[in-house]
Amino acid sequence: MKSVVIEQPGKLAIAERPLPQPVSGEVRVKVTCASICGSDIHIWHGHNPFASYPRVIGHEFFGVIDAVGDGVDAARLGQRVAVDPVISCGSCYPCSVGRPNVCTTLQVIGVHRDGGFSDYALAPARNAWPLPETIPDRLASLIEPFTITANITAFLQPRPDDIALIYGAGPMGLTAVQVLKGVYGVKSVMVADRLPERLALAAQSGADQCFDNGDIPLAEQLSGVQPTLIIDAACHPAILAEAAALASPAGRIGLLGFSGEPCSITQQSLTSKELSLFTSRLNSNRFPQVIGWMEQGLLQPEKLVTHAFPLREVERAMTLFEKDPRTCCKVILQMD
Repeated sequence: MKSVVIEQPGKLAIAERPLPQPVSGEVRVKVTCASICGSDIHIWHGHNPFASYPRVIGHEFFGVIDAVGDGVDAARLGQRVAVDPVISCGSCYPCSVGRPNVCTTLQVIGVHRDGGFSDYALAPARNAWPLPETIPDRLASLIEPFTITANITAFLQPRPDDIALIYGAGPMGLTAVQVLKGVYGVKSVMVADRLPERLALAAQSGADQCFDNGDIPLAEQLSGVQPTLIIDAACHPAILAEAAALASPAGRIGLLGFSGEPCSITQQSLTSKELSLFTSRLNSNRFPQVIGWMEQGLLQPEKLVTHAFPLREVERAMTLFEKDPRTCCKVILQMD
């Protein structure tokens, strides 16, 4: 089979690999489509501290179960499935309180284990979620990005009367727009970004107001409006302090960033307004929730897709994703 392998940081290859065989409790998925995430780029360049090499990348993927290991019902053969990449032990403290996404022995398919940029991939059977026919193959790999927003909004508990601000109109910011508007019915969703093309995508996804914060400070543009809910999907260390300054008293702030750079913020800026600060990593069993949202037509994932490439053109696709944020949002890889 053909697999996209990062042999070492900076070295990407399409390699012939033996067909994997599922062990007890696993399924093998014949991959149909996958989508590119920024973390795939980070692994390619050696900037992901959790990745080991060589590694078959790809954690956003969809396909059909074509083999099962011992203990897995053979009736699952032929199922169309989206794969949750989060693999947890089920017994440590985080797992026991419903937080398997921060399991003490966490593994992520495509990071710690070989992933879905491949003709075939293995996954625990419990991580392969059957899909209704109403979710087309081409969009099924986008379930995973929406689970990231499902996870942070589970903490933030959006309300229809919220005034929401999202930093960043990249793929994660756009999923946040769609979830806040389509699922939670938030009356006012504002988005800040420095690229007008990305702000146009935010408007298409349902944002009520879009602000270019490249030259004019966001505080000046908001004219005293105090967001009650803020999501940082841009992930720059300077954002937290600004978000605290802009937020309404009793506001909620959600962080999706993974920067290792320090940020500067005072306790007073948080406690004086009694702000609630939430962080979120990956997703905590959110696949059924997002599949339900898509089945109900509450989300419009097709609005995020700007490009599609065959797997053999993966390097071109990943370079476009990395270098051209003005025209490129989500890129779908189609297996040859």
